[in-house]
Amino acid sequence: MLTVISDTHGTDEHRLTGRTLDAVRDADRVVHAGDFTTKAVYDAIDAEASALTAVAGNNERPALRERLPTEASVEWNGYRILVVHGHRHSDTALGVLARQEAADIVVVGHSHRPEIGELDGRLLVNPGSYADPRRYRPAHAELDTEDGTLRVRLRSPDGESFETITRPR
Repeated sequence: MLTVISDTHGTDEHRLTGRTLDAVRDADRVVHAGDFTTKAVYDAIDAEASALTAVAGNNERPALRERLPTEASVEWNGYRILVVHGHRHSDTALGVLARQEAADIVVVGHSHRPEIGELDGRLLVNPGSYADPRRYRPAHAELDTEDGTLRVRLRSPDGESFETITRPR
C-alpha cells in the first residue's frame, strides 16, 4: 500500500491519529505533498513511515525548505508518481510537468480539499489534510494494486472510505 498525506501544518508532532496513523505505519511507502511546516514534524512522520517521499510546500520553515525538493518522482508497483505541493502550478503547467516526468499519477496538496480526478489523461490525487482540513473533511489517500488493478481510496482518520476509484493497469 502507498499512503498519501499532505498539509500537516504542525509545529512539533505528526498529528497522525486513527486510520491515518495506521495507514502511515502499514504502507510500503508514504508520500507527503508538502506543508509539514517544521523539521520536527517531518522527522516525526519519517519515524512512523517505512519509506518517505516528500516535497516542500509553501509553509515550510527555512531549515526544512532547504532540505526538501519542490518536486519528486517515485516508482511504486509499476506506476511513476509525480509529487508537488501544487501552489506553483496551474493545471496546464502541472500537465506539462507530468508529461515530462512520464508520470502515471500526479499527487498534489495545498488546497486541503481531498479529491481524485484526472489531469491531462493522468490520475490526479489530492489527499486533502488529515490534520488541518479547514472547510473540508479530514482525509488521506490509500493506493493499492491487486490483480493488475489500481485502487485509490480517500479515507478519513476515523476509517471511513468516502471516495474510491479503480483502474485497470
